Amino acid sequence: MSDFAIELKGIDKRFGAVHANKNINLQVAKGTIHGIIGENGAGKSTLMSILYGFYQADSGEIFISGQKANIKDSKAAISAGIGMVHQHFMLVENFSVLENIMLGAEESAILTKGITKARAELKRLEEQYEMEVDPDAIIEELPVGVQQRVEILKAIYRKADILILDEPTGVLTPAEADHLFRILAQLKEQGKTVILITHKLREIMAITDEVSVMRRGEMVATRKTSETSVEELAELMVGRRVLLHVEKGEAKPGEVKLSVRNLTVRDSRGVTMVDNVSFDVRAGEIVGIAGVAGNGQSELLEAIAGMRSATSGTVTLSGQPVDVTGPGDPADMRRRGLAHVPEDRHHTGLVLKFEEAENAMLGYHGDRKFGQSFLLDVEAVRKDAMEKIEQYDIRPPNPRLKTANFSGGNQQKIVLAREMERNPEVLIIGQPTRGVDVGAIEFIHKRIIEMRDQGKAILLVSVELDEIRSLADRIIVMFAGRIAGERNPDASEGELGLLMAGVEQKLEAAE
Repeated sequence: MSDFAIELKGIDKRFGAVHANKNINLQVAKGTIHGIIGENGAGKSTLMSILYGFYQADSGEIFISGQKANIKDSKAAISAGIGMVHQHFMLVENFSVLENIMLGAEESAILTKGITKARAELKRLEEQYEMEVDPDAIIEELPVGVQQRVEILKAIYRKADILILDEPTGVLTPAEADHLFRILAQLKEQGKTVILITHKLREIMAITDEVSVMRRGEMVATRKTSETSVEELAELMVGRRVLLHVEKGEAKPGEVKLSVRNLTVRDSRGVTMVDNVSFDVRAGEIVGIAGVAGNGQSELLEAIAGMRSATSGTVTLSGQPVDVTGPGDPADMRRRGLAHVPEDRHHTGLVLKFEEAENAMLGYHGDRKFGQSFLLDVEAVRKDAMEKIEQYDIRPPNPRLKTANFSGGNQQKIVLAREMERNPEVLIIGQPTRGVDVGAIEFIHKRIIEMRDQGKAILLVSVELDEIRSLADRIIVMFAGRIAGERNPDASEGELGLLMAGVEQKLEAAE
């Protein structure tokens, strides 16, 4: 038997003119946690999709425990003992935990027999791997950290010895991330092999045994984690020295540019998502909103941007009151000097079927520099797009390319360039670096600080606590739609984590 759980030999994959994987060789030792890192578009996801059977390699071989494997689809991957926990969970939200665990692996046409057997096996796995969940709980009612646990149990239930996790901590609190790492360490002790795809280098250093670095479709290095550093890995990823810490001077706050008072927002079901929230943002400062996804941050930004009606409350922009309880008008907010980088670039930031140049002016297409009356000056549109491409290092530098063909990091730069280059008085940004690699993160952070220093008022929402602490001059923490507290950026991760989990509020209520 081989010492390697996985061996990839000469894996090559093209998508038309794009050479996604170039003669990749990779060995992952059994019973280890192996990290795979790289910039957006480096080929990590393509490689893992080949291993899990979503794609077929044009050439190359896959060996599982020394045996050559023909992984033609995900069913074959599962049969080979491979499980995958996706960044966006693949669970049926209105099914119970047990129903999701069983789905696709029922084993019997008589479901009652299968349910009894599955319940007993799930209990055994929970105890073995210290991952307790209520088998009868409905998925949509569970915190994201517990949902992720269900995904891992689902893979192990299907006898996975090799587990692939794609950006697993993106929606977790620091405490939930720590618990996940304890689970992964337990899986390793039980002889499982874990492949961890992440752009968070601190996580790589904390949990992995080895790490492989991809750049532009090639495997450029593999290191023992104990023998490398964050600085070396970042340089290997990007091909140059990378500034890993945000350099910024002292903020010089001016007059209040954005004032929110007693804002309450309910969703389409009548559930209160933002509950009586008040705060100010001044010119020349960055106010960060920290919190686990789903605690009202998205609805707050959408109400301020005019995308969603508030139930009650007021918003004042540059001294002028805005009616946010009406139908909402994002175009009016833009005219008032507010720019908005939405959290979900795919659904509310871009039209993926449009060319880059079209997305680069989206929402500002009425600007006279793009043409007169109803006619667009196509050359002016493309010239403006090309200027933004050069300023923001958007790759490939092609304003005619469909936006869907850019990597996630470059799509994010398209949105940022469009909003930042309008010279707004107030800039609200949701998840500025979600799914973005270390090189692009460095660029985006520098640009945000530059705008602050130009006197812009910036409201920043991020689930990345490190990002909030690095960029913000003041931090507001949201939990269950309310402001749980306000802290300075030098507050400890533990203190902020407690606020994010609502622990301090619960303690105060108990007293």
